[in-house]
Amino acid sequence: MSPSTGRPVVVAVVVSFNRRDLLREALVALGAQTRPPDALVVIDNGSTDGSPNVVREVAPHADLVETGVNTGGAGGFALGMERAVQAHDADLVWVMDDDTVPEPTALAELLRGRDAAPDAAMFASRPVWTDGRPHPMNVPRHRPHWARSRGLGQLPAGMVPIRTASFVSLLVRADRIRQRGLPVASYFIWNDDFEFSARMARGGYGILCPDSVVVHKTKALASSDLDPGERFFYEVRNKLWTFRFSRCLAPGERLLYIAATLRRWLRTFLRSEDRGVLWRGLRAGVPAGLRRPPANDAYFRKLGVREAGTAA
Repeated sequence: MSPSTGRPVVVAVVVSFNRRDLLREALVALGAQTRPPDALVVIDNGSTDGSPNVVREVAPHADLVETGVNTGGAGGFALGMERAVQAHDADLVWVMDDDTVPEPTALAELLRGRDAAPDAAMFASRPVWTDGRPHPMNVPRHRPHWARSRGLGQLPAGMVPIRTASFVSLLVRADRIRQRGLPVASYFIWNDDFEFSARMARGGYGILCPDSVVVHKTKALASSDLDPGERFFYEVRNKLWTFRFSRCLAPGERLLYIAATLRRWLRTFLRSEDRGVLWRGLRAGVPAGLRRPPANDAYFRKLGVREAGTAA
């Protein structure tokens, strides 16, 4: 808690990579919050388009970390959360990509969710696309029947318990991060937010706060079933890492998620216009996923980035 205000210290974390114009929108929107964050950490993942200069111009107060190399979204969020917790003594960490533009009351509504369910591990915004439609890529996974079993029937209208969420505007309790660890940086992209949020909420729950709205400015309105092309390697490797080495899922949950993943992979293959690329990703991803992912400090050391704490 802030000794001067008595309210929780909220540190926003934005991960940026070569999207200067979108980053500018995101930073302006953060500055226009009705309840502004108490500090802002921006992790620039080796951008070559002048993104760090945008940070210095639009948010000169920000704690800007320039990695000099692309550590991936997973690496950026691991570095940013570590800095928020250790350097800024955050009570709550609010994470988002540089293509996420929060509406003015986004943080205030997340904090309203925290007031309603203070023992929840995390609080997710409702992402929409540029035309206002719900963004299918970022739909949080609901926690079935959890409201009744945990006596959460009195949640404000629209708020529902969730099991996992994406990094597109997620408010996480810092004590959970300290206890259960950072995102696994070596995931690079894909499934890092699934594994992390599932780990934060295991044995508990998160809350979807639908009145906390953010615009996720992807190029197209598409779900995670969209043909990933070469990136299918990361989907395969990282899902195997999650199922084999992470403690984020209970045994029964793991079986359900494995079955759901296999169904989704089948749909991806059936819809793909270039299945050869997917087969190559599958053949490379399976053996890679059978080897334990390196710890965060080893991953960053290999990239020449300063060491970060190890994820659980």
